[in-house]
Amino acid sequence: MTTTLKQAWEHEQQQQQQIQLVTNSSNNNMSYSGGQIEDTTTTTTTTNNNINKDEETSIVALNVFRAREEEIEKKKLEVREKVTAQLGRVEEEVKRLAGIRHELESLSDPKRKEVTTVRKKIDTLNKELKPLEKLYQKKEKEYKDALESFNQKNKEKSGLVSRLMELVGESERVRMKRLEELGKNIDSLC
Repeated sequence: MTTTLKQAWEHEQQQQQQIQLVTNSSNNNMSYSGGQIEDTTTTTTTTNNNINKDEETSIVALNVFRAREEEIEKKKLEVREKVTAQLGRVEEEVKRLAGIRHELESLSDPKRKEVTTVRKKIDTLNKELKPLEKLYQKKEKEYKDALESFNQKNKEKSGLVSRLMELVGESERVRMKRLEELGKNIDSLC
């Protein structure tokens, strides 16, 4: 920016010098009044110099202002272009994110329906299992009670069978013994 302002100022200086040379050459007129030749160049030049300096200052200031305005406009255009480019990128990202969101929603919907269906089936089965579990526990208890009774009766039976075997064995021995005695008695009678 300083380079541009400096160049503009130098350009204005050159133009002012050219204008001053043209003005000086046209003002180098001699006027004749009452037999005297007057050099009006010096008075005109001084006045013109003052006017030229004021004009030059205002022209330089105007040109500097214009250069600054141009620089500001260039900066505004650059910033506007950057903002436009950034907005374009943001819009692309928004579209991309919207696409991703849509894909996520479409992916989750079928699974959600399946999950809901499976959960309902599980809940139904849980409701059916509760009475079956109670029935199972009741039957298991009945089975255990029956098994215990069976085992107890089986033990009792085994005990009785053993006792029976003992009694039968004893009875056979006693009878054999009695038969032997009777056999001896018969033998002694004969």
